[in-house]
Amino acid sequence: MVPSLPSRAASTAASAASSETAEAPTATPTRPPSTPTVLADPAVSGDNIRKRFLEFYAARGHKVLPSSSLVPEDPTVLLTIAGMLQFKPIFLGQIPRSVPRATTAQKCIRTNDVENVGRTARHHTFFEMLGNFSFGDYFKREAIQWAWELAIKEYKLPVERVWISVFEDDDESLAIWRDKVGVAPERIKRMGAADNFWSSGPTGPCGPCSEMYFDFHPERGHEGASLEDDSRFIEFYNLVFMQYNRTASGDLEPLKNKNIDTGLGLERMAQILQKVPNNYETDLIYPIIQKAAQLAGLDYATADERSKVMLKVIGDHTRAVVYLISDGVYASNIGRGYQVRRLLRRVVRMGRMLGIGREGLDTHEGAFTPAIAEVVVGMSGAVDADVSRNAGRIYDELRREELRFVQTLELGEKLLERLLATATAAKDGDSGAVLSGKDVFTLYDTYGFPVEITEEVAAERGVGVDLEGFEKEMETQRKMSQAANVAVKLVAGGVSAELAEKVAATEFLGYTHLDGMGRVAALVVGGSLVTEATEGQECEVVLDKTPFYAESGGQIGDTGLVEVTSSSSSGLLRVLDTQKAAGGGALFMHRAIVEAGTVTIGASASAKVDVAKRRRSQCHHTATHLLQAALKKVVGQDVSQAGSLVAFDRLRFDINCPRPVTEEELTRVEELVNGWISQAVPLEVTVMPIAEAKAAGAIAMFGEKYGDEVRVVNVPEISLELCGGTHVTNTAEIQGFKVVSEAGIASGVRRIEAVAGPAMIEYLTARDGIVKQLSTQFRIKGEEVPARIAVLQEDLKGARAEVSDLKAELALAKAQLLAGRAVKLAGGASILVEQVPGVDADSLKVAAEQLLEGLGDPGAVILGSSVEAGKVSLVAAFSPAVVKAGVQAGKFVGAVAKICGGGGGGRPNFAQAGGKLPEKLEEALAKARADLESALGKAS
Repeated sequence: MVPSLPSRAASTAASAASSETAEAPTATPTRPPSTPTVLADPAVSGDNIRKRFLEFYAARGHKVLPSSSLVPEDPTVLLTIAGMLQFKPIFLGQIPRSVPRATTAQKCIRTNDVENVGRTARHHTFFEMLGNFSFGDYFKREAIQWAWELAIKEYKLPVERVWISVFEDDDESLAIWRDKVGVAPERIKRMGAADNFWSSGPTGPCGPCSEMYFDFHPERGHEGASLEDDSRFIEFYNLVFMQYNRTASGDLEPLKNKNIDTGLGLERMAQILQKVPNNYETDLIYPIIQKAAQLAGLDYATADERSKVMLKVIGDHTRAVVYLISDGVYASNIGRGYQVRRLLRRVVRMGRMLGIGREGLDTHEGAFTPAIAEVVVGMSGAVDADVSRNAGRIYDELRREELRFVQTLELGEKLLERLLATATAAKDGDSGAVLSGKDVFTLYDTYGFPVEITEEVAAERGVGVDLEGFEKEMETQRKMSQAANVAVKLVAGGVSAELAEKVAATEFLGYTHLDGMGRVAALVVGGSLVTEATEGQECEVVLDKTPFYAESGGQIGDTGLVEVTSSSSSGLLRVLDTQKAAGGGALFMHRAIVEAGTVTIGASASAKVDVAKRRRSQCHHTATHLLQAALKKVVGQDVSQAGSLVAFDRLRFDINCPRPVTEEELTRVEELVNGWISQAVPLEVTVMPIAEAKAAGAIAMFGEKYGDEVRVVNVPEISLELCGGTHVTNTAEIQGFKVVSEAGIASGVRRIEAVAGPAMIEYLTARDGIVKQLSTQFRIKGEEVPARIAVLQEDLKGARAEVSDLKAELALAKAQLLAGRAVKLAGGASILVEQVPGVDADSLKVAAEQLLEGLGDPGAVILGSSVEAGKVSLVAAFSPAVVKAGVQAGKFVGAVAKICGGGGGGRPNFAQAGGKLPEKLEEALAKARADLESALGKAS
């Protein structure tokens, strides 16, 4: 199992409830009213626990590395869910280790069981995982002894309260705990593979685990004690011993390099050391809860349990969304953005249920979430210094999303009224009115209505709720959410792993040279390593040295030619693309076609980049830096990058911005960028420690991972960014810059596309050609084209209106000829079901309404037509008496349209539908006539 907050903490509702009230050692069950958050012993503060952990392992030779972003580099994982994620390529052998041992305090997010947040003692969406890692350096003995020393000597946990679990077959670990460390045998438990053997898939690295538990109730003794009893034990430290590789046949082979991967839950250790009954009442979360309680006019300690749960949810979720937004994730309806929106809407909903209003909220336009987020930001310094720097952007996003959601909630209230009215009208005999599970879920998921509120309102109207159907919809969502929160997969083998073992890192020459000599270090054909590739084959080539830039940082890979020679053969490769090996970055893979001869391993290689294309990408990359600088000046400093593409023909730049960038702003941006280009500013590129670069104000590129030493691209007085891409040496080389488009691609995210250098000249030339062509056609000057087009548009609009009117008149004329075919039914209703050839859908609608007036009440009109090949239009117009009789136009015409291979619907009194089988129209109308007669009575 991955070192993590263990899932067994939520095994049953009963254990969850008992753990909620379990006493920590010498702790009172709950806080007294208005308990201050200042700890009696600062040494056990969350910040101090984190600091002591890192210092403990730093003193034992571990490199302290920063937390990686909550947006992982690994594309298989939606969010960073474990401390080991940033080291996955090292564990897989895809890249060499930079240090033999490391320690981190990693920010993590998990959203697969948000329903348990606030209801159990230890479930969170955001948490910190403290970890120490060994990459083929030390192993079990050191990991176990240090873990014990940290717990007993550093954190001073009572020896008799620490229990240990080991994998049932791991005699080695058990012996170390018992004989080397001295843990009493009765406090060591053997457990099965489900709990204590970590594997990440059917094949790959795996190994036994050993976990440390704290005993809240030692007075219960050892007899019959179960570590799965959450009311008594809490797992706080998990040690994973990666010592095997599981083969495709299921055999366990010893790994050449054995690794250590551990995780200690910061919030859990804080609960233990601060002697509080749950993680929420530690100094890591409680101040946030206090702020929410203050806004709600409550005292947490004296509040009822329902209110406490909601305050805990607000505290946990606000913490999560603040760090997610700081890391560049904005609310949307897809992917990571959906998780932000989902969590934030839960916060808003809980706040409104607690009665938090706009009173006393003088800032943030009356939104309360930014006021609570201010507490999170104030506590973030030791976790992530970027949070404070991004505070303005965080508050703006929270305010916008909250105010938008409040409007959505109000819409939801109106929808609920409509759904209840529909359910009441459609009740089935004595079974009563019921709100469908799908409707309840829509109210819950889209509009934020808790099920219990929907039940209460429905009960007042005498309407039941389909809870079973709701649970089915919820289960579907849970499966989707869990798929996004899968464990970190480490799959051994594959060509990337083989290459990492056999081939040294590629030396990149392309910052200073566009050609160079190297050697063919590896060849891949069809996903397998080979010794040679022949003419006509597509292959991937690894050179020990290359001037070709491999795609990263948004910049696409170089193309060009590689000539190879050996003692026995020669060949020519056309490079189509250059990428970095999967999971790594150390190896450059040149995707190429062998155009002539043969390519063999070890052959000398003369590599030549396509100079024209490289210059285009350099122009676009530097222009992207200038664009970001201009946007910050014109739109605002809170504008941040959300993605980019640097291609040969264009650049694309995505920004976090809540509104469209106006035409005036885009014009100003263009003027700034072109002004900087005309100033011929020389670029300065240096390599420096990352801390020094950040202190100088360098901006990091979105989604990039940086080491201790970073490359800084400086356009003096204009732009300073961390960037590994290729650039012009002087802004004058860009020649010019032009914005092509600006559009929204997600909530709060705008996309700007632009061209620079040769691509800009091509773009302007093409546009000029269009203007010249229009000028010739209209026989006017180029500057007169817009006015002429405006006149033509007005003329066209008038002509279309006139045609529409004529079509309606024609339809009426045709329909009047059919009016005499209306049939009077025995029940008193008059019906008219006819085909009206050559009439479009809009005109058909007008005709049906007119004919219904002539039929009177009760009356029903069904008209069908086919104007275009493969297109059918149907319309149904029913009088009030027909609707009251239970015949609804929407359902009726939808069923008829199915015969024509289509569908549709609408209101009970009027509806339209379509189809794609005109040859079935006569059959469909015959069915409509028969169904109306069946429902309203036979013809008299």
